[in-house]
Amino acid sequence: MSRSDAHDKPADQVTDMELPVRDSGDLANYGNDQLIDFYTSMLYVRRFEERVAEMYLRAKIGGYCHLNIGEEATVVGTLKALRDEDYFFGSYRVHGSAIVRQLPHGTVMAELFGKRDGCAKGRGGSMHLVDPERRFMGGYGIVGGSIPLSTGVAFAIKYRGTDEIVMSTFGDGATNIGAFHEGLNIASLWKLPNLFICTNNQYGMGTSVARASAVTELWKKGVAYDIPGYKVNGMDVLAVYQLTKKLVEEVRRTSEPIFVECVTYRYRGHSMADAGKNYRTADEIDEWRERDPVESFRLRLLEGEIFTQKDADDIEEAVLAKVQTAVDFAERSPYPDVAELEKFVYAEDA
Repeated sequence: MSRSDAHDKPADQVTDMELPVRDSGDLANYGNDQLIDFYTSMLYVRRFEERVAEMYLRAKIGGYCHLNIGEEATVVGTLKALRDEDYFFGSYRVHGSAIVRQLPHGTVMAELFGKRDGCAKGRGGSMHLVDPERRFMGGYGIVGGSIPLSTGVAFAIKYRGTDEIVMSTFGDGATNIGAFHEGLNIASLWKLPNLFICTNNQYGMGTSVARASAVTELWKKGVAYDIPGYKVNGMDVLAVYQLTKKLVEEVRRTSEPIFVECVTYRYRGHSMADAGKNYRTADEIDEWRERDPVESFRLRLLEGEIFTQKDADDIEEAVLAKVQTAVDFAERSPYPDVAELEKFVYAEDA
């Protein structure tokens, strides 16, 4: 869909991908290795985050800590659609994205521990993971704060005349703040190669989308800025990947922005400080757990004879060992030296 098509149609006619149980096509459309990679990546994000929660409760991790548990299909499906040279901006719930973007997992865990070998040298913590060499441009503690920054990088790409794109991910709550609207307006006005991904996990902290947003079909919000909007089942990794892959290449070809809403759910509270039980019912959580992205995909691969139960068990064992390796690395890493407290605060002479 071109921007002119989106502009000429009423908002309710802009592409809206519905949410059937399976909307991702036949497994035969994918190679076995790719399918197993999707599963392994989702499982690793799940087990890594479960271990992060354990380390937080053991006081190995301090400060704010926001987990991706339940959102694995959205994380893996979007990030796997990028090229290595493309840029990524995240929000504060960014551990899973860092892992899928291939940041060394030990350095991610070490950063959560506040250790010197962390990807931000122990100074960023959970919300500020970063690795410019991998064009992972960081997590950001300010809601929606990275959206204008992502348009700046997209402007630089257009200025240089190269064909990278910028993926910017944020939560449903960010769509109600000024930075979101300013960023989308500039991206559309200047025709920038931005792919905006809204991870709609139903709640901004403890407030549901219905109570916070006059427009609850969030994919429609791009229409105000002449940006086509799409919605996808964020609990289905293949659905997310299939749509994102198509749109990544469309943004790359046209150098024009697109907006995507991935409908997903977080099983845990907003952060480790939130039990997540005061503003939603146990029945609601259980209903979403029936669509668990990791378990449902495992069953689908078993039914499709992509792998056997023994293969799945072997993957589980390897994933758990890899997570333990990341924890061990973080445990061994030293804390930053107090003498370097002011280092990296100001630019230093070459």
